[in-house]
Amino acid sequence: MMNPLTLRAAAPVALALTLAGCGANNTASNVSSPGEEPTVKLQALEAGAAALQDRPPIEAINAYVDGFHFYNGNMKGQMEAHHYCAIVNDDLIQCVIYDGNVKDARLMGVEYIVSGKLFAQLPENEKPLWHSHVHEVKSGTLIAPGIPEAAEHELMEKLIGTYGKTLHTWHTDLQKTLPIGVPQVMMGFTADGQIDPAIVAARDQRFGISTEDRKRNRADIPPPPIAEGADAWQQGKVVQIADPTGTEHRHGGAQSDAARPTASQPAR
Repeated sequence: MMNPLTLRAAAPVALALTLAGCGANNTASNVSSPGEEPTVKLQALEAGAAALQDRPPIEAINAYVDGFHFYNGNMKGQMEAHHYCAIVNDDLIQCVIYDGNVKDARLMGVEYIVSGKLFAQLPENEKPLWHSHVHEVKSGTLIAPGIPEAAEHELMEKLIGTYGKTLHTWHTDLQKTLPIGVPQVMMGFTADGQIDPAIVAARDQRFGISTEDRKRNRADIPPPPIAEGADAWQQGKVVQIADPTGTEHRHGGAQSDAARPTASQPAR
């Protein structure tokens, strides 16, 4: 069986990992931050830096995938997440997450993606921070905008067996000006009926795609068994970061009984 993160192995996958401006500039940030427009001096400094400075970590970003997250412990707090990712090696991907795909989109968080092999090696008390990608792939809600369908399909074959650890540092569904409060642990959806269909429909309209079509097209991708310890919120093991600032992170109402934390794993 091919390693789930052997992303450089075939030409279609290589194509899938080429951004080339595809599938972008259709999702504006929903945040309006205070501050003056850049001065001429600042614009000149920006242009000079762009011309003279190398940016190896940024230049390593070569994949764009779009999906949805929810606050661990509160499935009603849902949002779209635009991932710009760099392949570290065959078992590790690291992504920066934005609330849109335009130049002034706000940096919303990070996600680390590991193969099933690496996930199995994690300490048991670490695993509840991680979520599986099986449903995101099979449901069609995880997409790679702007690339050919065959290339996206092959990319999803690799991602379906991976696991993600996600932290949002700017809660743009609530904080519309600046990043207020502490980071929060995010999760991915695991079953039909969990995600708000309105946010999927809005995404599909912007990108001119059909999530349902993608779901049908991925029916031939075999779902691997989900490793024990992932998606632990489904067993009531919710790990969340308490916020000493008192900032509210519970958009959408109280958490459901199915996602309540245990006494040993407090959540705000």
